[in-house]
This record gives sequence, C-alpha cells and structure tokens, in this order.
Amino acid sequence: MNLTKAQAEIALDRHRFRVLCCGRRFGKTTLAIDTIKGRAALANSRVCYIAPTYQQARDIAWTQLKSDCQQAASSINESRLEIKLVNNSLIVLRGWESIETLRGQQFDLIVLDEVAMMRNFWLNWQEVIRPTLTDTKGEALFISTPKGFNHFYDLYNLQDTDSDYKSYHFSTYENPHIPYEEIEKAKRELSSDRFAQEYMADFKKTEGLVYKEFDRTKHLFKEMEENEVERIAGVDFGFTNPCAIPTIVRDHADCYWITEEFYETGKTDIEVAEYVAAKGFNRVYPDPEAPAAIAELRKKGVNVREVVKGKDSIKNGIDKVRELLKAGKLKVHVSCRNTIMEFETYSYPDRKPDHNEQENPIDENNHMMDAIRYAITMTSASRNAAYVHYASSNMPRNNLDPLHAGAPVDIFKEKPKTAYVHIPRL
Repeated sequence: MNLTKAQAEIALDRHRFRVLCCGRRFGKTTLAIDTIKGRAALANSRVCYIAPTYQQARDIAWTQLKSDCQQAASSINESRLEIKLVNNSLIVLRGWESIETLRGQQFDLIVLDEVAMMRNFWLNWQEVIRPTLTDTKGEALFISTPKGFNHFYDLYNLQDTDSDYKSYHFSTYENPHIPYEEIEKAKRELSSDRFAQEYMADFKKTEGLVYKEFDRTKHLFKEMEENEVERIAGVDFGFTNPCAIPTIVRDHADCYWITEEFYETGKTDIEVAEYVAAKGFNRVYPDPEAPAAIAELRKKGVNVREVVKGKDSIKNGIDKVRELLKAGKLKVHVSCRNTIMEFETYSYPDRKPDHNEQENPIDENNHMMDAIRYAITMTSASRNAAYVHYASSNMPRNNLDPLHAGAPVDIFKEKPKTAYVHIPRL
C-alpha cells in the first residue's frame, strides 16, 4: 500500500519512540498497519497493536491486517486476534482495558492507537508496557488525535527532554485522498474549537471541562515559601483504578499547595494505610464508602476525619475548588502530572438536545479530583464552623465553647453532636 508523503516521513524516521498527533482521516490506520508489517517481516519479531478497547482493535486494524498477512501466515487465531507468520514472527492485537495481560511479555514494536483515549496512561505505560520493550530495546509508535491537554500532550512534548522521542503533527488537510471540500464542509458545521482539535490536531481545552479555570501558567509551581500551617490529604481508594492521595499544604494565607501525589493501582488497604501513616498528615479525609480501608488507617494511628456526602456534595465541592482556582489559591507542583492530567480532562457529559446540562461530571479521570475535593471541602467547612450558644447571665456572649466557657474552640477537634446558636435573651 502506497503511503502519503507525510506517512512516509514518519515511517522512515529512526527514533525509538515516535509520536504522531494527527487529524481525523489522516491515514493513521494505514500507517500503523504498514509499520506493523514492516517489523513483522523480520524473522522472530514480536509486534503488538493496542487500541483503547478490544472491540476497537478488532474494528480498526484486524480485518486489514488479517487480509494483508494471509499468504505469509502460518496460523490466524480469530478469537485472540493473533497472527503467527511463517518466519516465526507474531502479531497480537489488544485492548487497553485489558492491558495487564501484557505484563511480563516482550515485544520488538508496540503501536498504540488513539492514545489520548487511554485511561491511566502513564501508570500503565511505566508499569506494564515500557518494561516489555526493555530486553529487546524495542520501539513504540504512538498515534492519536488530541483530546485536551491530557497525557498525550505531555507525551507529544517529551521530544524536548528525551532524545529517544520524535513528535510529528499533521492535519487532515495533509491526506491527499480526502476531498478538500469535505474538510471545508466539516469546518462550517463544527465549532471552531472542535474543528481545530479533530481536523487540525490542535491541542485545545476539552469541551465541557469541569475546571475551565485551571491554567498551567497560573496554577503550577516549582517552589513554595516556607510558611506551612498544616499538611492534609484526601484519599480516593482504588485497586484496579488508581488510589489517589494528594499531599496538600495549607499556608498562612489559606492557599492550598498540592506538593506531591500518590497515584497507584494494585495497592492493598494495608499498603495505602502504611503510606498515609508515614506521611504524618495533620488530618486525612478518606472516601467514606470504604469502611474497611478507613479502619486500616485508624489502626495505623492516622487522624481520620469525616467526609460528608450528600445530594449536592459533588457540585458544592467543585464550586469550592473553582473558587480557589479563580482566586489563585490552589497550586499544583509541576511533578504531579496525574493531578494536572485530571484537572485538564475531568469533564461533563455532552449535552443532549432538549435536556438540561448534567450537574455531575463523567465518572472518569476523577480519582485525584475526588481526593482533593474531600480534603479542601471538609477543611473549609471545619474552619468556617462557629460554635455559638444562648447568652445568659453566667455565659458570655461570644463564640466560645459552651461546655468550657472562656476557652477558645479548637476547630480541628471532632465537632459535638449538638448545634449551638447564639440567640440574645430579650
């Protein structure tokens, strides 16, 4: 199959890791299949193609690969999406949702398609995929249309710091097989941001983004002043999904600095509790829907505080985080790339015709977002809580603890069950 000029430029590049940011219908599938066949033509090669899901791997590449390799194949496994060639090379197709099945294997080439759609990318790339290329000094081809400033954006920019990487950018216009007038028609029909992202392959903020206020130029930091008041954390438990724990430092100006992130899969409740206990947080706000995990935290002596969930708790928590972002009072360390990724991809579902907009975001790319929300919302609530009481002849008219007249309230102690309201006696 003849490649276009742009496709050929990428195919001939000798960098170990090539990153292609391209518009829709650029011809990425043709390039992916040609790259796979080229490597598999070398005897005893092991090649893997990965799409976001198993079904997408079948729909996008399987039929064409199977057809192209028919004469050179010694066996074709339809159920496992595997092709064994007569030269003892192996081609396998997999879905990102079952990426753990590749752990411990070896490959000479891996092609990752629609990378921007792959959840928990850095975690799985570093722990599962990258090690499969170590023994063989294998190569990787990353292909995607952008989706906001997420992990694919960071991957695209790795060429600036790692000489093994080379990035390419091509729009749909650079595929001569797509009629120019068809692209122009799409340009008229789509919003400017959507067209720029899907056809021009430009990095744009995701439509429906929850935290549109988040801006790398305003909210990222490398160093903070030594004015720490307390160190807190939220915990969003997970095993298959990442367990997310931000280290949050509150300063004298009530600014919150996210200095470090714990973002890992496969960690038991005991392992999580050991990590949290070792960090020495002043207070920890864990997801209340994991009582067994919370029990482990308490066993380790962690100062666990209650997280109250209710009908509008997500919306109210998001509003609080937005307020801090707008005021420049929420900062994220540049090393916390999973936190940054979630801020830049956490979004609401697409609005349906004749339906009101959804109040709650999509349940993905939200592990760190939930953990941050727990800690900040509950800390803010406890700091704003006032313990007041009825005024009487022997009780002062102030907001001191009614059970210990004259003693200031410690807002970080557990709140009493009774609510006290200051009502002057007439």
